[in-house]
Amino acid sequence: MNALEIRGLTKQYKNRMAVDALDLSIKQGELIALLGQNGAGKTTTIKMLSCLLTPTSGDALMLGYSIKTDATKIKPQINVSPQETAVAPTLSVRENLELIARIYGSAKEAAKEKAQASMEVFGLTEHAKDRAKALSGGMQRRLSIAMALISEPKILFLDEPTLGLDVRARRELWKKIGELKGKITIILTTHYMEEAEALSDCIAILHEGRLKALGSAEELKQQTRTGSFEDAFLTLTGADI
Repeated sequence: MNALEIRGLTKQYKNRMAVDALDLSIKQGELIALLGQNGAGKTTTIKMLSCLLTPTSGDALMLGYSIKTDATKIKPQINVSPQETAVAPTLSVRENLELIARIYGSAKEAAKEKAQASMEVFGLTEHAKDRAKALSGGMQRRLSIAMALISEPKILFLDEPTLGLDVRARRELWKKIGELKGKITIILTTHYMEEAEALSDCIAILHEGRLKALGSAEELKQQTRTGSFEDAFLTLTGADI
């Protein structure tokens, strides 16, 4: 069974078509990158798939459940690490993790165990007592993703996870994301071409609300007969290179 089956997914705002009859299948354990210029429909698609926005038409089956009729069954199995780092700034690293674990139903002791395990996985143990606002940008992003994972989702949405990070912090986070591949299904949005190429199993390029191309970075380079993935992206979205 595929993790996601998107069929004719559409969202229209008055005279603007944000997402236009999107069809896409995503395998379990796959990391797929959604790429596109600003306004391509990436964020709208993520909001519909995470049951935060109702489609105008079409549907998507997530783990066999419809986003239109089974949102209450879907939400416990997914989580989102948003573009804006979603941490409570005055709480410590440990407190942030324990809070989310408790919100998702863990008992007090179980929440402590999950928080400890998450800190070890994401290299946050030394910062357990630090307030989130005192962390570097890279560490805050690690914490945000750890918080999204503490509920043990089967599908994880990562919206611009390395936005604004320096090169070293970005590469460190790439490593952590790469270690999740094959374990859960990940839908990643990013504006960094090298990030999509380095991390994804498959890349979906959206343009003006439509699916423009789908394949691995290498397949898209071959399709466009370009030497780099960035050139392939620009060619597929109609930009001059």
